[in-house]
Amino acid sequence: VQLRESGGGSVHPGGSLRLSCAVRGYRVSDNCIGWFRQAPGKQREGIATFDNDGTTTYADFVEGRFTISQDSAKNTVYLQMNSLKPEDTAMYYCARGATTWRSCLSSTYDYWGQGTQVTVSS
Repeated sequence: VQLRESGGGSVHPGGSLRLSCAVRGYRVSDNCIGWFRQAPGKQREGIATFDNDGTTTYADFVEGRFTISQDSAKNTVYLQMNSLKPEDTAMYYCARGATTWRSCLSSTYDYWGQGTQVTVSS
């Protein structure tokens, strides 16, 4: 099983990025996926989750700016991020829910990607 993030970069405040999490070794639709981030000196925090039934959840700080989605044909999960702020600067990771067909709200995570850096500055 492998998860690989891409799409990070440097943008100005108010800009947008779309992160991708390409998975290999299993069908992305069989397990929930979560997006996380970690800024230097801070704890890792959850951003959004996508469950098998299409249910999505978001952290409060997202405030409607991010959208998580899945393309089963491409075995990929996306995180569209709009209206980016400097405080969104962090390393972003995707992770697989450990139990097939279980919601991320009640699941641990067993595989993680290597991360993709997002930097928001003027």
